[in-house]
Amino acid sequence: MPALVNYSGDDDFYNGGSFYTNSTDLGRLCSISFQVDVYCPPRKRTRISAPFHFGEAEVEQNKQPSIDVLPDECLVEIFKRISGGKERSSCACVSKHWLMLLTSIRKGEYESSKVVKENVGSNSGDVEMILSEEDDGYLTRCLEGKKATDMRLAAVAVGTSGHGGLGKLSIRGSSSSRGVTNFGLSAVARGCPSLKVLSLWNVPRVGDEGLCEIAKECHLLEKLDLCQCPHLSNKGLIAIAANCPNLTALSIQSCPKIGNEGLQAIGKLCPKLQSISIKDCPLVGDHGVSSLLSSASSVLSKVKLQGLSITDFSLAVIGHYGKSVTNLMLSGLQNVSEKGFWVMGNAQGLQKLVSFTIASCWGVTDVSLEAIGKGCANLKQMCLRRCCFVSGDGLVAFAKSAGSLECLQLEECNRVTQSGVIGVLSNCGLKSLTLVKCMGIKDISLEAPLSSSCNSLKSLSIRNCPGFGTASLAMVGRLCPQLQHVDLSGLCGITDAGLLPLLENCEAGLVKVNLSGCLNLTDEVVLHLTKLHGATLELLNLNGCRRITDASLAAVAENCVFLSDLDVSRCAITDVGIAALSHAEQLNLQVLSFSGCSGVSNKSMTFLKKLGKTLVGLNLQHCNSISTQTIELLVESLWRCDILV
Repeated sequence: MPALVNYSGDDDFYNGGSFYTNSTDLGRLCSISFQVDVYCPPRKRTRISAPFHFGEAEVEQNKQPSIDVLPDECLVEIFKRISGGKERSSCACVSKHWLMLLTSIRKGEYESSKVVKENVGSNSGDVEMILSEEDDGYLTRCLEGKKATDMRLAAVAVGTSGHGGLGKLSIRGSSSSRGVTNFGLSAVARGCPSLKVLSLWNVPRVGDEGLCEIAKECHLLEKLDLCQCPHLSNKGLIAIAANCPNLTALSIQSCPKIGNEGLQAIGKLCPKLQSISIKDCPLVGDHGVSSLLSSASSVLSKVKLQGLSITDFSLAVIGHYGKSVTNLMLSGLQNVSEKGFWVMGNAQGLQKLVSFTIASCWGVTDVSLEAIGKGCANLKQMCLRRCCFVSGDGLVAFAKSAGSLECLQLEECNRVTQSGVIGVLSNCGLKSLTLVKCMGIKDISLEAPLSSSCNSLKSLSIRNCPGFGTASLAMVGRLCPQLQHVDLSGLCGITDAGLLPLLENCEAGLVKVNLSGCLNLTDEVVLHLTKLHGATLELLNLNGCRRITDASLAAVAENCVFLSDLDVSRCAITDVGIAALSHAEQLNLQVLSFSGCSGVSNKSMTFLKKLGKTLVGLNLQHCNSISTQTIELLVESLWRCDILV
C-alpha cells in the first residue's frame, strides 16, 4: 500500500486527475478525492494477443491487420475456397503450419470439387477439364531412405492434386527415427483419392491407423504391396478389403502381425483379385490360404506362396480350386510332403497353369513330379530350384507326361545326371533348357547311339556345371541341330574339341553365344564360329577367355555382318585387334567391352573413335594402359555413347 499511496511529498500526488492522457489507459487509476489517487484494477481485463506497450504510437502499430492472428478454423475455411491445385501448392509453401492445415482437408471438401459434383451432368467443357486434370491419377512418386518423411508426403499430397492426381506411390526404406508415420499416410489418403497403387517397404512406424485411412479415402486402390511393416495387422488388411473392391493385386512380405483373418476378408470382399503373393508371414496358415483361394478362385491367376507354415491341405485346395491360375510359385514350404504335391497334381484343377516354379520344397519327388506333369495339361514352363529329391529318371517321366512343356529350368538339382538330361531332350518337344549348378552331372561318353534328336530346342543354357564337359557337349550338339541361343558361361572343363561339333551341327545358325569364363577355349573356336554363323550372329560374349587374342577380333571383323554386342573383357586383346575391328565396314557394333584388357593403350583412340560412330555403350574399365587424357578426349568425341571407365 505505501507503494501505491505515497504521502512523502506533493510531487507524488495528482489532484483529481489521471496519470495518462490517452483515453485508452483509463481505468488503471481512479481518483477517490481531490487529494488522493489510488490504484483500482478493472474487474474484467480485455483480451489481447500481444504484450501491452505503453505509448500511443506503439498501440496503433499493433492494430495493423495480419492473417496470422486468425485461428486455424478460419484458415481452413479460407483454404477450402481456393479454386485450383496450383494455388493450394503456393499456400503450402508459405510455412509448415499452413502445409499441415492443407493436408487436413479432404479432396472432396474443397468448394471447386463440390461445384464439379453438382454440375457433373452438364455439358460444360470446364467441368470435364477439371475432372480429367485432378482425378485421373497420372502421377507417380517414389520416396526412399532419408527422403521418406511425413513432411514430404504432405507436400506430395498437396502438390499432385493440381497436376493430374497421384496414381502410384512407393515408400521404401523409411528412417526409424524421423521416417514416415501414420500422419504422413493419412495426409496422402485425404489429399489423393485417385491413388491406385501403393507400395510400403520397410516402414516400421506405419501401423493400422494409416492403412485404415488409405482404405477409407482411396476407394480406387488396385495394387497394394506391403514389405517389412511390423506394425500392420489384420485390422488394416480388413479395412482395405472392406473399402477397396477394385483391388487386383496384393503382396505381403515379412509382416509378422498379418494372419488368416486378413486373408479371409480379402478373399470374400475383393472379387477382382487376380494376383496374390505372401512371403515369410508366420501367422499365415492353411485356414487363411485355403479361404483366400476358394473364395477368389474365379479370377485369381497368379499365386506366390513362400516361406509359409502351410501343409498338404493348402496344396490340395490349390489343386482343386485353382481353375484360373496360370502362374504358380511355391517356395520354402517345409511342412508340405510328397502327398501334398501328388494330390495337387491329381486334383485336375490346374488345367490353365502355364508357368510353375518350385524352390526348396522337400515334398517334390519323382512320384509327385510325374503327377504334376499329368495333372497340368497346358504347362509350358517349369522351374525346379534346390529340389534335392528329384532324379534324372523322375525328370524323364515328368517330361513324358507334360506334353505341352516348352521351357525347363533346373537349378541346384544335384541328383539330376547326364543321362537324365539326354533323356529329357530325347522324349519331349522342349524349346529351351537351362541347367545351373547341377553338380550331379558327370562327363561320361555314352557308347549307345542316341535314340532321337530334339529338333525343337532353340535355346540351351548350361551355367556353372563343372561336370559338364567335352563329351556331354558333343552329345548335346548332335542331339540338338536347331540351336540358336547357346550360353555355356562358367564351364571351365570344355575345350575346342567339345565345342566344335556343336558349332558344326547347328543348322539354323547361331544368334547369341555366351562363352564367358570358358578358360580353355582358343582362337580356333572363334574362327569356326564366325565362319559358320557369321551371317546370323548378333551377340558374342568371350569375357574371361584368356586365350582369345587379336586373331579372334580379325575373324569377327571379316565374317560377322549383324553383330551388335561384343564382349572381349579380360582377353589377350591389344591395339592391333581393335584396329582390325575398326576396319570392318559391314560391322555396326552398338555395345563393345574391353574391360581388363591391359594390352589396349592410347594408340587405340583413333580406332575407338571410328567404332564409336555406331556405339551406344563402351566399357573401358581397368584398361590401365589408357591415360585419363585419352579417356576425356573419347568422352568429348563420343558424346552419344555411354563410356564406363
